[in-house]
Amino acid sequence: MGPDETARILEQLRRFDRPGPRYTSYPTAVEFHEGVDAETYHRTLAAAAERKDAPLSLYAHLPFCEHRCLFCGCHVVITRHMHVAERYLEYVCREVEMLAARLPHRKDVVQMHWGGGTPTYFRPDQLEAFFNHVARHFRLVDGAEVAIEVDPRVTTRQHLETLAALGFNRLSLGVQDLDPRVQRAIDRNQTYEETERLIRTARELGFHEGINVDLIYGLPEQELDAFGESVDRVIELRPDRVALYSFAYVPWIKGHQKRMDPDTLPPPEIKLQLYLEGMRRFMDAGYEPIGMDHFALPEDELAVAARQGRLHRNFMGYSVMPAPDMVAVGVSGIGEVGHAFFQNEKKLSRYYEALDAGRMPVQRGYVLDADDRLRQRVIHDLMCNFRLDVRSVEAELDLPFREYFAPELAELEELVEAGFVVLGPHEIRVTETGRLFVRNVCMAFDRYLRRKRGERPVFSRTV
Repeated sequence: MGPDETARILEQLRRFDRPGPRYTSYPTAVEFHEGVDAETYHRTLAAAAERKDAPLSLYAHLPFCEHRCLFCGCHVVITRHMHVAERYLEYVCREVEMLAARLPHRKDVVQMHWGGGTPTYFRPDQLEAFFNHVARHFRLVDGAEVAIEVDPRVTTRQHLETLAALGFNRLSLGVQDLDPRVQRAIDRNQTYEETERLIRTARELGFHEGINVDLIYGLPEQELDAFGESVDRVIELRPDRVALYSFAYVPWIKGHQKRMDPDTLPPPEIKLQLYLEGMRRFMDAGYEPIGMDHFALPEDELAVAARQGRLHRNFMGYSVMPAPDMVAVGVSGIGEVGHAFFQNEKKLSRYYEALDAGRMPVQRGYVLDADDRLRQRVIHDLMCNFRLDVRSVEAELDLPFREYFAPELAELEELVEAGFVVLGPHEIRVTETGRLFVRNVCMAFDRYLRRKRGERPVFSRTV
């Protein structure tokens, strides 16, 4: 990307960088409410049980960490007291049992992901026991995607040996940035050697594909040259996939982020240049851009799916293993079943209280109406494949697309003029430059966001 093109994108950044959702779901979690409760979930699971033999995705949230990193936006529990975590595993196992009982004919799992927190906070034998408990109640099909998030600072060779023996085939590890100044600013000290050792050991143990590394741009103290060096060192490790996330600075939601000095955050122009620099280096090294903020080696199944236009996206990220329903267990876990979202209790005490009472520990959620499902389809296709086939939507939903979405298409004209979107007779296509602003494109189709204009922002910035 030449200097003229970079200057043009920076000018567009000044116009279009604004708070907006990341669209891991539509409607977003901001719309969830407590009117959708455990009883709603019970009824929805009963209906889902009738879709006999349809596959499932399963997410397990293991929220514990010994230390809180200041950039973190996840729901975590900070404790060094292992008995707290042991009790939690007992309750999650109970939730797995209750869930399986409500889905007697839905046992096949095509995608399982354990997130956190730090799942490898637990000992290898504890992870093995939890895995075996899940496997007694659900069946991982041949070729299933079995993924776990690992922290190089606490993950041992024994952890990796156990995970490999159990059948895990995807590892996701956070790096964020290798610059010691940045690490001090975000209170996460992780050496290159720790990261390299984990990846090398994983390869030795059979993880020949499916290793993902997370980086974040926009962190305190980040500078172009140093960040470029971090990217190059990650490229040396040759992970199969890389996620290059924009730092979500939301101190009004995540109070611990107030401990960071906002004056040390890179200004918007530098933040965008950090992303462009990372993107350039990954693409020069042979990685292909996948969806929003992801890159993969050409032979990786995500890259193949992206080229074929069959990429899928849910709360677990991009995937090639779509399932009609995704169930979640664990505190704060979010599932999507029967055109509805359900989020578990966020407080351990309330999570335990619900399970002790014999009910699923749902705190809130959202039931999609017909308009929600249509907009969800539009946003999903744009986020995954940067293209929407208008005729397929019209045929599937029996509606005149341009008439139904006349206000949204009018709103897109500004993005068309900016060169982000092409409105063809039968498709909406996001351009190469527009991929940087794909969240802005999707925002035009978000009816809830339109109602919130002028309110206090609840989302991070789009770039």
